[in-house]
Amino acid sequence: MSEALAAPMAGDVAALRADWRARKAALLAPLREAGGSSRGIRAVLRGLARETDAVLRQLWTAADMPASFALVAVGGYGRGELFPHSDVDVLLLLPDGVAVDGDAELTGRIERFIGQCWDIGLEIGSSVRTVAECVAQAAADVTVQTSLLEARAIAGDAALFDEFRQRFRGNLDPQAFFVAKTLEMRQRHNRYENTPYSLEPNCKESPGGLRDLQVILWVANAAGLGSSWEELARKGLATPLEVRQIRLNEALLSQIRARLHLLAGRREDRLVFDLQTAVAESFGYRSRSADNGRLIQRASEALMRRFYWAAKAVSQLNQVLLLNIEERLSGREVEPVPINERFAMRNGMIDVATDDLYQRHPEAILETFLLYQTTVGAQGLSARTLRALYNARQQMDASFRRDPANRATFRAILMQPQGITHAMRLMNQTSVLGRYLWVFRRIVGQMQHDLFHVYTVDQHILMVLRNVRRFFMPEHAHEYPFCSQLAGGWDKPWILYIAALFHDIAKGRGGDHSQLGGSEVRTFCRQHDIPAQDAQLVEFLVREHLTMSRVAQKEDLGDPDVIAGFARRVGDERHLTALYLLTVADIRGTSPKVWNAWKGKLLEDLYRATLRVLGGHAADPHADVEARKREALVQLGLHALPHDAHRRLWETLDVGYFMRHDANEIAWHTRHVSRHLAGLDGDGRAQGGGTLVRARLSPAGEGLQVMVYTPDQPDLFARICGYFDQAGFSILDARIHTTRDQRALDTFQVVSATLPEHNRELIHMVQSQLQETLERAGPLPTPGRGRVSRRVRSFPVAPRVSLAPDEKAQRWLLTVSASDRVGLLYSIARVLARHHINLQLAKVSTLGERVEDTFLIDGAELQQNKRQIQIETELLEALAG
Repeated sequence: MSEALAAPMAGDVAALRADWRARKAALLAPLREAGGSSRGIRAVLRGLARETDAVLRQLWTAADMPASFALVAVGGYGRGELFPHSDVDVLLLLPDGVAVDGDAELTGRIERFIGQCWDIGLEIGSSVRTVAECVAQAAADVTVQTSLLEARAIAGDAALFDEFRQRFRGNLDPQAFFVAKTLEMRQRHNRYENTPYSLEPNCKESPGGLRDLQVILWVANAAGLGSSWEELARKGLATPLEVRQIRLNEALLSQIRARLHLLAGRREDRLVFDLQTAVAESFGYRSRSADNGRLIQRASEALMRRFYWAAKAVSQLNQVLLLNIEERLSGREVEPVPINERFAMRNGMIDVATDDLYQRHPEAILETFLLYQTTVGAQGLSARTLRALYNARQQMDASFRRDPANRATFRAILMQPQGITHAMRLMNQTSVLGRYLWVFRRIVGQMQHDLFHVYTVDQHILMVLRNVRRFFMPEHAHEYPFCSQLAGGWDKPWILYIAALFHDIAKGRGGDHSQLGGSEVRTFCRQHDIPAQDAQLVEFLVREHLTMSRVAQKEDLGDPDVIAGFARRVGDERHLTALYLLTVADIRGTSPKVWNAWKGKLLEDLYRATLRVLGGHAADPHADVEARKREALVQLGLHALPHDAHRRLWETLDVGYFMRHDANEIAWHTRHVSRHLAGLDGDGRAQGGGTLVRARLSPAGEGLQVMVYTPDQPDLFARICGYFDQAGFSILDARIHTTRDQRALDTFQVVSATLPEHNRELIHMVQSQLQETLERAGPLPTPGRGRVSRRVRSFPVAPRVSLAPDEKAQRWLLTVSASDRVGLLYSIARVLARHHINLQLAKVSTLGERVEDTFLIDGAELQQNKRQIQIETELLEALAG
């Protein structure tokens, strides 16, 4: 027992608490200092456990617990390590036959003991069980079994604890335990999307976290193979190099977790944005800026990259050691089936013929993954192969990368008809991809602070590659039918695979990553003997991979000049189709929140319109308008309207309206507006008032499409935005049109995170509430200050406003970029209304938690420089909130 803890009287809880806090603070002091090595963290955690043991023994004695009982540390505390704010899990172990229920005196002692633990400041987690109950519950629940596996006696009857250990071990089935823990690990990995590279990883539970190391020791311990890394090495399950790497990465992860606890002041195992910078600075990292003040690297980026590399190493070693333990447990020597002189198949795993294969034949490294793709029945790599790859990293040097044989093998991997996604992911997991493609190594573990990517750059690239591959797989055709249809006619999928692999490979270097990536992929294609025509297409895709998304989401697709300009840029149908497929895969690979049906429709509309131009159908607005009118009239004929019901509305509409709306929308508008003008509502009843609002499920397949027909007024757009913000809708698109008789005919595409099950009720609510809002007179309400997310607070986007005339110098293009928040669009609309700006088109693009909105506008005040500056200034103030 610590001498400092022996001094206070057993009943003097206050003195004991003060002393305990002082001892704990002294132990944790090194963690509060900036910098320092991670190597001393184990001593800190073990010291904290020892001091906790001493406190518990003193409280156990003070509670006058029966001599036949035992106090046992379980769970993480049972390992003899304790993090600053982790639970202190203990088991009050009773002899069989002792019943606590009904014994008031014994119950009182136990409650007093546990209560004093809390009074001291221990975050206690306790259970009271007999030996038989422990054995029974362990047999029924693998979580209990795991907790008891590392049980450690603290106080009380040593003989009782020994009895418990013998009976617990005697009922433990190592094989069943291994299966249960590996299944549990897979489920846990699934919860974290099977990647350690999320932007807010859990340093304990995420793949590659501390829990993955604990699983190894748990299953080894249960199998009697050792309870420490050194024991695993002595049993031949781990090499000395692997043990050193495990120790190094375990220490770093433990150091991060301990500092997280201290900075949060509570148990916090997630590297949340709010704490990343503080943790990084506690390690001594500082943000770096260039001479011109441009931020080169945040302190948090340096820490996170170090974390990701550690997690990646843990993931690799976890796989190697678990496969070794599984083979040892099975005890069966499976006869290998030779694949060639270098490799064999063993239990569905590709196995190296000799442990030193890669040292003698480095070219076999890439051959491993080609075999993984092409060998029927191959499910993965054996433990021996994974270990050999881990030990062969130094072989993959500059000469390895220049070797023509390796370049030919890598090209063959890319050109295989199947297995590309699994092969590339496995190559990245084993560090082979980054060592062969040195430019890829530079973006492994690199964070992206653009508020819409939720993966590191390397994981995003592999996600895009996966998405492209799925376009070519019949079993995924239902996800994106049009993409699958186009992919079905594409002859060289590997062109798209290379483009996916390189499209973001120059992120983080400064400058335009698309252009830098184009240079990198040009070099790659030359080195790997890619035919010139195919190489030109790959380079085009990398350089232009953002173009189609920008045009679709920010420009007026109803303008023939926009389509013609984009057609000139892509050049032909082959380039257009490839760019479309890569663009869809790229947007889908950023975040589940970024892709939506409306973006899909915009991209498909742009593709089809451009294809018509490339096919020789020169843009003819008059012919397009007449075709849309004819199709709209056919649809109107299905609704029993008088044959000339459309005339009154159509005579007030110009070519711009018909170019911006398809036939289905024109027919929908006409059907309701013609009834409105005739004095009837949609059900044939008498209609009063000057405002018409109609809503329907969006033809795009997501959200609602809302039409507003009302006398025009300067602040109309602002009032509509105000309603949608208040009602919890996000506006994805707005097409604003003013008729010749000065009425607004506006169409909105809106979505809501809380769409009710009954869409009819939602539609009725929007129609009635929005109409009431527009008919109510009065000044515009003051916008509320919407809350911003933790991520936005941690990585704010500097608000930007750009105001420039369009190519015809007839209207102005307003582009704004800012962190998203509730009420943002309404704040922008109020500024435009205040300056009598007419809005003709609004494209609202929400990229995760960043918005990039584009508005086509005109107005007298835009012709004066002084007024322009004032408008831009007010918009920046509105964006800043």
